[in-house]
This record gives sequence, structure tokens and C-alpha cells, in this order.
Amino acid sequence: MNRIVKYIILDILKNKIVIIYTLLLSILSWSVFSLEDNSSKGMLTLLNVILLTVPLVSVIFSTIYLYNSSEFIELLLSQPIKRSKIWNSLFMGLVISLMLSFFIGVGIPILIYSPNDVGIMMLLVGIFISTIFVSIAFLSSILTRDKAKGIGISIILWLFFGLLFDGIVLFLLFQLSDYPIEKLMIGITALNPIDLARILILLHLDVSAMMGHTGAVFKEFFGTSLGIIIVFIILLLWIVIPYYASILKFKSKDL
Repeated sequence: MNRIVKYIILDILKNKIVIIYTLLLSILSWSVFSLEDNSSKGMLTLLNVILLTVPLVSVIFSTIYLYNSSEFIELLLSQPIKRSKIWNSLFMGLVISLMLSFFIGVGIPILIYSPNDVGIMMLLVGIFISTIFVSIAFLSSILTRDKAKGIGISIILWLFFGLLFDGIVLFLLFQLSDYPIEKLMIGITALNPIDLARILILLHLDVSAMMGHTGAVFKEFFGTSLGIIIVFIILLLWIVIPYYASILKFKSKDL
């Protein structure tokens, strides 16, 4: 398994898309911190970039890579190797490669300009978001043999979590503005890993006052040590559940 993971990591790190992705993240990160005199403002700007770019690249690149590796997967399946080991190796290879790209592109500037609890939280959030959308990509790619459909599913899921979900939440807030639904919003937020990550960082940047009464409720829950632990448990579930569903499908799928 370690040999397969090593081969996949080396193969991905030589990929031009991953190299460009790393360079773009690095350019954006260094530019943001260089232009902003306040590290908190730089972190806020960088947060918006991370929460759109990282999920998009993670889910689309992972989906395309899995489809392009179909012959390699079939070759491995012809060997006396368990299907779960093959799938785990692919997952670990993609996750480690994208984590490394994220750390080089974003992690190093953050550790230099903002070496505090907010910076560490940003790094953890970025790593979790990368892994979550790799997990979602594995589920998308195993659901259909058609490459175009698989990529389409991945893009739709990114659009939903990145853009459409917030629109739905705002619609509910306006429609139910006469009711005390602030605590309900905590449960709804758990349905979107990107929103969870955004709220976690915003609260640590002390801009929750801009979010009104809802922000106060979020701060009361997510601002505590228990709340942070619960958030990371939910983010971990966002990794485990799609990936577990994909591996069950892979084990039973006739390739």
C-alpha cells in the first residue's frame, strides 16, 4: 500500500495542474499579506479565496484524476491486492498531494505573517476542506462510469456548497424572520462544510459583531472549546461518510 501511495503522490506532484494550483495559491497568499498592513484583514481576504478555490480544485482535479487512472486501477485489481487497499491508496495519495500544495501555497505565508491561533485554525480548516472535497470527488466518480457525468456531479456539488446553499439559507432567514430560528441555523450550517469553516474563522477574527444577533448565537456555540470540537467532528464526518459510501460502492462495482 505504501508503495502505491508513494507512486500516486509522485505522479500527482509532477502534474502541471497541481504545480499551477500551488503557484497560484502562493502568489495570492503572498500578495494579500504584502498589500494588507493588518494580518487580520489579510486573513479575511485569504479566507474568501480559500473557501472558493480549494474546494473547486480539490473536487474537480480528484474526479478527473480518478477517471484518468481507470486503467491503472484495473491493473491493480488484476493483482492480489484488496480493493479497499487500492481505494485507500488512491485517497491517501490525492489527499497528501493536495495538502502539500495547500501548505506550500498558503501555509508558509500564514505561518510567517500570522503565526497565532487564527493562522493555525486557517491551516486546519484548509486541510479539512481539501480532504472533504477529495472524499466527495471519490463518491462522485464511483457513481457513474461516464466521465462527463462524474465531473458534472462534482461541479454541481461544489456550486451547491459554495454558492447556492448560502442563497437558500438567506431565503429562509427572510421568510422566517419573525420566528426565533437562530439556534436552528446552527443545525442548518452543519449541512455545509464550507459554511462551517467560514463561521469558525470569522469568529476567531472577532468579526462576529457584523453578523448581528445570529452572529452572537454562533459565537455562543462555536466560540467555546466544546463548540470547536463539535465543528471538527462534523467536518470529520463530512470526510468519512462520502468516502465510506464510495468504498462500499467500489467493493461491489463490476469494473
